[in-house]
Amino acid sequence: MTNTPLPADADSLRRVMAIYAHPDDPEFFSGGTLAKWALEGKELVYVLATSGDKGTDDQDMTAQRLIEIREAEQRAAAILTGGNTSQVIFLRYGDGELEPNLDLRRALTRIIRIQKPDIVVTNDPATRWFDSGSVNHPDHRVIGDATLNAVYPSARDRHTFVELWRDEKLEPHKVRHIYLAGTRDGNEKVNITDVLDRKIAAICEHKSQVKDPEALAKRQRDGFDPAFAPEKVYTESFRVLTLR
Repeated sequence: MTNTPLPADADSLRRVMAIYAHPDDPEFFSGGTLAKWALEGKELVYVLATSGDKGTDDQDMTAQRLIEIREAEQRAAAILTGGNTSQVIFLRYGDGELEPNLDLRRALTRIIRIQKPDIVVTNDPATRWFDSGSVNHPDHRVIGDATLNAVYPSARDRHTFVELWRDEKLEPHKVRHIYLAGTRDGNEKVNITDVLDRKIAAICEHKSQVKDPEALAKRQRDGFDPAFAPEKVYTESFRVLTLR
């Protein structure tokens, strides 16, 4: 486990892009790690493929109103995590309707070339279920798959989606590290103990989704890493890929 959650070339890594399916995914899957990076002076860019327009059981709620609510919540969470330097980008695909197609890959490739992140954080597309017995949301799997395809080879290769280079003047970009969250095959644990409160506070900004903040906070505080018992150490696990 590392207390400094960056590879050996950390000093040259300035921009982190978190690419997820729904508002609140960045906070639940990697909120502590993002907070640590922000405190170290890294820029955070959030990309949300959907705006979570299906995330309610309120029969009187409209999709458009829920989009407005959840986008505002995500912006608030990003500011709490990373300060005013955080950027939040919404692609506004339909919640629950993501497909790993060329349209989504092109959109992600465009953003990667514009923003030029050193690190990309996203979901592990290989995770179909968790040991708790829950099934991973299909949008989580899709965004991980599409992001990996956008990072390599699409953002790197000039003649993939050639119109981005030819017509939009977007030069190729090579991402240096990928952090896959929600993985069953982690090779890196990040110690987030010192930023756990900030992670919990950021999650609780998603008021439309967190109905019982006290219970949420208790679950987070009860979720310390048993590998370090009896000491209470909180970690986030990733499969980290370094691109050559």
